[in-house]
Amino acid sequence: MTEDEARTALLSRQAELAEEDRMSVEGRAPVTLQQDSVGRLSRMDAMQQQAMAQAQERRRHAERARIAAALVRVDEGEWGYCVHCGKEIAEQRLRHDPSVPRCVGCAGGAER
Repeated sequence: MTEDEARTALLSRQAELAEEDRMSVEGRAPVTLQQDSVGRLSRMDAMQQQAMAQAQERRRHAERARIAAALVRVDEGEWGYCVHCGKEIAEQRLRHDPSVPRCVGCAGGAER
């Protein structure tokens, strides 16, 4: 994967995350108490769905941070190299997720 391909993939994923955020705004909204129209179990279900939507939003936020860091590495010519040991990251690993900052060995903790 070239740096241009990586940049394109990272920017595309960034746009997808923005769209997911836009679509999930309602799911993250506070659950209102409407005792006359919603039973306790329905409210509990709504609260659980809200918590899942909030957790997904936190995961998207973390992924956006990884993407931003990867784009900086692309701009600086450091993309594709482990930020810990400096070795090249395997091509298959980068194709799977171009935002990964570490090689398999460092990601697994083998070289700490």
